[in-house]
Amino acid sequence: MNARTSVIDPITTEIVRCALLQAAEDMNTTLIRSAYTPTIYEAKDCAVALLDRDHHVLGQSSGLPIFLGNLEECTRATERMYGREVWREGDVWVLNDSYIGGTHLNDVTVYAPIHVRGELVGFAASRAHWIDMGSKDPGGSMDSTTIYQEGLRMGPLKIYEGGEPCVLTQDLIARQVRFPQPTLGDMRAQVACALTGARRLGEIVERWGMDTLLAARDAIFQQTERLEREQIAAIPDGVYEATGRLDNDGIDLGTPLHVTVRVTVEGDRMTMDVTDCADQATGPVNCGAAQTVAACRVGYKLLVSGDVPLNGGSFGPLEVVTRPGSMLAAVEPAACQYYYSHLGLVIDLVVKALAPAVPGRAAAASYGDSMIVQFTGVDPRTGKLFVSQEATVGGWGAWETGDGESCLINNVNGALRDMPVEVLETLFPVRVEEYAIRADSAGPGRTRGGTGVVRQYRFTADQSLSLWWERSVTPAWGLFGGGAGAAPRVTLNPGRHDERSLLKANALPVREGDVLRCESGGGGGFGPAAERTAEAVAEDVRQGILSAERARADYPATTTTEDRADRSDRAYG
Repeated sequence: MNARTSVIDPITTEIVRCALLQAAEDMNTTLIRSAYTPTIYEAKDCAVALLDRDHHVLGQSSGLPIFLGNLEECTRATERMYGREVWREGDVWVLNDSYIGGTHLNDVTVYAPIHVRGELVGFAASRAHWIDMGSKDPGGSMDSTTIYQEGLRMGPLKIYEGGEPCVLTQDLIARQVRFPQPTLGDMRAQVACALTGARRLGEIVERWGMDTLLAARDAIFQQTERLEREQIAAIPDGVYEATGRLDNDGIDLGTPLHVTVRVTVEGDRMTMDVTDCADQATGPVNCGAAQTVAACRVGYKLLVSGDVPLNGGSFGPLEVVTRPGSMLAAVEPAACQYYYSHLGLVIDLVVKALAPAVPGRAAAASYGDSMIVQFTGVDPRTGKLFVSQEATVGGWGAWETGDGESCLINNVNGALRDMPVEVLETLFPVRVEEYAIRADSAGPGRTRGGTGVVRQYRFTADQSLSLWWERSVTPAWGLFGGGAGAAPRVTLNPGRHDERSLLKANALPVREGDVLRCESGGGGGFGPAAERTAEAVAEDVRQGILSAERARADYPATTTTEDRADRSDRAYG
């Protein structure tokens, strides 16, 4: 594809760059507006990419960072299996195999070749969460032990051929899932997304010509790689390392699983080695190697090239080393339903490892996991089966010059949204009784961590509850003397005789009137707590972020001995 490239001026390059990025955003908008299920149209559990014909990213929209540079693995795998000649105009493909795409089976990638005047010029791809794949439990199982319990697993399959639907394939999908109509609706939304990408890239080629597009692409890729290499070269050479642990695999609840990230910097190159981690687990905390590569890329991008939009020039200086058979490079038949627990940990560990070398760019750990709450059952208002699955927000880590963000989705999920209370209560038989900042959850420090949230539900009908909450063994740590954030806490029927604490559960029966109280973790602090100003502590107390008691315990040195009592009266009430 480089044969026809030509010299291009910077202004034209930037115009083409913006056109490609806008094309990806248009694709994302099409998908979200066309989707049938709130997981996509409200929570925005999706991502899209526009690729060149060599599978390099031309533009990727805002979406889930965990899919960074990952969607092209699906087009590459298809070409490896069937050859270059497989790409025919009007065809659309689907794939969700966890060992190829890396994620769980609910994350389905739909992609299509793009032709202009009969010539292959690129691909349009999207990945979105389908609410059910026919797993042994509706929506997904928190206690699966093999991939075969997790539902329909598809290698590369055509769902449209020559512009016409593949009726047999679509019928096969519909018969394997519990919600065929909205599932096929979401699939068609992804097809519309691909068609939008094809149209937009075709317009770019028609307007500027293929030579200009290729020249702009090469200039963008070269610029991105040059900027990344300059950033890496500024980091002192060396080997940097950090270790953390997952609580458990959901099956053996008493055994934490370790992860070590070892980062080697040599000149303008960086290697991330994650081979020192637990073997693939019995429970569903595994993922394919492609997804671990994507997680390492998120950590890399946080520190190296956060201001540069993702494109095919990204990650050229980065190598990621995984170990087949580990939970970060699982092989068949490992269960992969909750793959993001260890990936969020990997991202934070990349930052922790490199923090001594780049303290001005590093942040303390975040609350980490998606903290999934899932309700399933038959809605008495409609008589129909329902699945409600939502991620929970929490606190991010503090950094050198700022407090951590509060009540924000974790960095695995990026643009994902928590489910609006009004949507949740309208669609499902639950009521949200409280949604508030979790006081005393922020890790103390010169700059404090962000706060978690309290979200309390009351069930208005009998149903089943599933939970996947993490980071109690390794809560959000602080950096450079900062303290850890509070660990998560989930309580069923708080204050009642049948009160029960739990972080993980699968299809647990709950009754009408039962209450679920979920408290997400806070972010870690940065720097010694003794260096936080009394004014900042007082403001945290005023806003309800800190209780007066916790403020005295975490920040005893914010005033001098002589005026501490007087300042405490005024600051802490």
